[in-house]
Amino acid sequence: MYPPELVAPMKQDLVSVGFEQLVSAEEVDSAINQKEGSLLVVVNSVCGCAAGNMRPGVKLSLNGDLKPNRLATVFAGVDSEATAQARKYFLPYPPSSPSIALFKDGKLVHFLERHHIEGGSAQMIAENLQEAYKAYC
Repeated sequence: MYPPELVAPMKQDLVSVGFEQLVSAEEVDSAINQKEGSLLVVVNSVCGCAAGNMRPGVKLSLNGDLKPNRLATVFAGVDSEATAQARKYFLPYPPSSPSIALFKDGKLVHFLERHHIEGGSAQMIAENLQEAYKAYC
């Protein structure tokens, strides 16, 4: 577990643009089991690729006309129960931090694993997500 004061700004980075912070298994179930519309779930992390690529890319992806109806995030290494529960919905993908999942009507339709995020730019992540939004949002 990371100290709360360390991760607070990293959590706030997504919360400040409309993401709901999910901290329990029940909150994850409630968010994902809403069967109407689209939901973007971000597994946030303290790693450099989350700070340099993932969070900026996710925020940039929301600048277009098409975007998910709802936004949610869990924080790996901090909100362990919520993260473990979210990962159950990401199967068959293995646990990955950071990662980004797009759901449509409660079904996983697009997923970016850590290896898609590492080494990529924020712009590449944003463009990838915007293409998924065109298809599912």
